[in-house]
Amino acid sequence: MKKKSPVSRSGRFGKGPAADAAQFTESISFDWRLWEHDILGSLAHATMLQSIGLLTKSELASIQKALDQIAEEICAGKFKWDASLEDVHMNIEAELTRRASAGAKLHTGRSRNDQVALDLRMWLRDEIVVLNRAIRELQLALVTLGSKNRDALIPGYTHLQRAQPVYFAHHLLAYVEMLERDCERFTDCFSRTNVCPLGSGAIAGSTLPLDRELVARLLGFVDGKDQARLTQNSMDAVSDRDYVVEFCSSSALLAVHLSRLAEDIVLWCSAEFSFIKIADAYTTGSSLMPQKKNPDIAELVRGKSGRVIGNLMAMLTLLKGLPMTYNRDLQEDKERLFDTANTVHSSVRLMSAMLNNTAVNQSTCEKAAGDPGLLATDLADYLVVKGMPFRQAHHVVGAVVAAAERESKPLNEITVAQLQKIDTHFGNDVREIFDLKRAMARRKAIGSPGTEQLSRQLARWQKFLQAR
Repeated sequence: MKKKSPVSRSGRFGKGPAADAAQFTESISFDWRLWEHDILGSLAHATMLQSIGLLTKSELASIQKALDQIAEEICAGKFKWDASLEDVHMNIEAELTRRASAGAKLHTGRSRNDQVALDLRMWLRDEIVVLNRAIRELQLALVTLGSKNRDALIPGYTHLQRAQPVYFAHHLLAYVEMLERDCERFTDCFSRTNVCPLGSGAIAGSTLPLDRELVARLLGFVDGKDQARLTQNSMDAVSDRDYVVEFCSSSALLAVHLSRLAEDIVLWCSAEFSFIKIADAYTTGSSLMPQKKNPDIAELVRGKSGRVIGNLMAMLTLLKGLPMTYNRDLQEDKERLFDTANTVHSSVRLMSAMLNNTAVNQSTCEKAAGDPGLLATDLADYLVVKGMPFRQAHHVVGAVVAAAERESKPLNEITVAQLQKIDTHFGNDVREIFDLKRAMARRKAIGSPGTEQLSRQLARWQKFLQAR
């Protein structure tokens, strides 16, 4: 005789679902990863039920013991997941009920709707903490690489054309700033995720005297003042996935930032730029061309950004037409969320490792940054200091550039006499404009790539990141 499942599907149904329907609707193949948070939530819920007199102390103890045993088996890889029980919640509850008869009381005042909302919020809280820590490591890798090469200058680019000289470290710090905004967004997301939905039931709460604040405190759903944070509307609580969308949105922007950094790395390590060299351990070769050394890590990070952006679009599309409250469509949120978290975390981690194994080709950078054409704007500023309106100075320097091109000379080889024929504001002191070290020292405004400013910014970020 076939053994009956310890957790009935429902008294409403005469028999279980068809095999193909069961396969189509199961989620245990991916939501098993919520097991730890499901058990923690159940322990807190059981504690609350005992505190309001719906469980005895011995019943609570038997539930706690059984859940602890199940957790140990899952950690050891010995727990057998049963697809016929649909999801992680029913798998754990079924095994709990088999081991402890009091487990049948655990679902009192609780629905899978608020249970999954709780588990997902708890899981995501942990993921945000881990991801922000990884982002800090990437910031530190960028700052460290910049500090090791603080004297290296490269051309800054607009439209991928050489524009003005910048310190290599200043360029890296631009990404540190981007990543800091990412950390702030994830921290904001954590705040809105850190709200306890348990006690909302399937849609309309419960007639039982549930102590929602106790559960929230036990599970760490508190604010900075140690006040319990609870959802305030049962219908919104079970159907809200805004925090998932927000995480996917913040992750998509993080992925875009990583993709931009990856693109710079791909360019910099090409033979045409040759500004950096990535260690062999973080590159790959060609199956045909033995001389090749490809920046595959950077290229994959760039490629995976499309995947993360796609997950955000999938989540928004999933939610856009749903009526209140819980709908089975919401089962589709987890794969998109899990994939996003996995992808951005691995991308951040590998980018950090690659940058920690990257060297700067100082001589190549110095040669590229030594292009006097990069100081054309400095030449215009020189004329501005002499009293000329900038628009006129821009026109005059344009004429100087044209003259240099006609004679096939670099800008700094146009003589003072030639310059004075173009405009009498030029004096003998114009030669100082093409001293690159002086040019960088002149950039003193906050946020500029000046020598003094760079030292301050590197020191600021080193202090900030070391304190984290």
